[in-house]
Amino acid sequence: MDLNAAGLVEQPFRTHGRPPAVVSYASHRLGLKVLKETLIEERGLAMLQGSSLSGKSTLIRQFIDALADTVEAAVVDAKGLNTTGLYEAVLRQFGYELDYTSPNELLGMIRVFAVQQTGSQQAPLLVIENANALRPGAWRGLCELAALKTGRTSALKLVLVSNRSLRHIIDDPALTSIANRVTHDFHLHPMSEAEAYEYVGRKLRAAGSDDPESIFPKAVCGELWSASGGWPGILDRIALLALAKAENAPISIELIERPVLPKPTWTGAANSSAATQSNVPPAPPTLYVSRHGKTLREFHFDSARLLVGRSEQNDIAIDSTFVSRHHLLIVRHGAATYLMDLHSTNGTFINSERVSHKILVHGDVINLGHHRITFVDPSATSRRSFDSIDIDDTAIMQIAEDLGLPIAEMNGETSSLRSDDLPVAGA
Repeated sequence: MDLNAAGLVEQPFRTHGRPPAVVSYASHRLGLKVLKETLIEERGLAMLQGSSLSGKSTLIRQFIDALADTVEAAVVDAKGLNTTGLYEAVLRQFGYELDYTSPNELLGMIRVFAVQQTGSQQAPLLVIENANALRPGAWRGLCELAALKTGRTSALKLVLVSNRSLRHIIDDPALTSIANRVTHDFHLHPMSEAEAYEYVGRKLRAAGSDDPESIFPKAVCGELWSASGGWPGILDRIALLALAKAENAPISIELIERPVLPKPTWTGAANSSAATQSNVPPAPPTLYVSRHGKTLREFHFDSARLLVGRSEQNDIAIDSTFVSRHHLLIVRHGAATYLMDLHSTNGTFINSERVSHKILVHGDVINLGHHRITFVDPSATSRRSFDSIDIDDTAIMQIAEDLGLPIAEMNGETSSLRSDDLPVAGA
């Protein structure tokens, strides 16, 4: 299918190079958290395990791209390396030109570099990809690297990446210096169906589509999730193939192939599909703030409350005369997301309807003057189960009081607008 005919300006499901968008989901965010903690812990060493095409490389690249300039980082593919090859690869990645060839000389260079960096700035980070494919001698060499210290702090922060569990290797008595340093034994889990739906939609939007469902309808996204087991790399390949085979949009379910899925890496997952094994909670909602069709900011709503208004003190600050200083409050309670207007002067509109409070569902558009906030939570599909929930003004005032918001005083500053100036959906 011609991508331009589908409204796409580039390939949304690239299998090589950088994708048009890195889409976060629950397990991906947990992985980033593990990597950040590994970097700051005194003896940080993480085992990052995930089946083939589970998103390990994307996760590592995103993490390293976000590191401060003061952090030295190296990524080494360990496949088939012996001790000398490992040390040489590490030094090259840290920018050294090699004049030495013996393992002891190479180890000495790494020691001097790591100790100096740790003492003056921040311990360098070494990521070993395909760690399960290291030769036995290289594992002994890695033990030497794991033992490097400056005082009580390890002189190299280590991340061992593998497409199978490393536990049976690390438990070898010969690898005690590595095993004693393990601070995280993390296994990537697949996306839930709701996360896969959001994953496909965001990739299509990043590639130029204004209407992702016109290319991959929701039912087809469900088939993509099932066929891929929820693994992002596999989903990309299935979607890429479906786009190539289709003559026009929308993509039909018949074009979704079902490959043999890899086994997950965690214990007890061998006899069932990846998608059914994930106990990772669904991703938190995402809020997109836009004006005149242009997205200005994106928020992952992973806290209990979110305050929106004109003041810079808000979680989402919108500089507009249509917006009160503290305009509305969004509360997350369990699986429900509840919006409350904080007695704003010009009101809050959801899908053209003026509201004082309402349960939000996937796709709701909140209008505040010329700004729109689109609520994205594929797991929130119906208001019906929340219709009995009601919060009156007293409860709203109590929540605002808990947050220290003197609503009447703060919002009284915004001048009233004529009724025909009130914002409407699409403004």
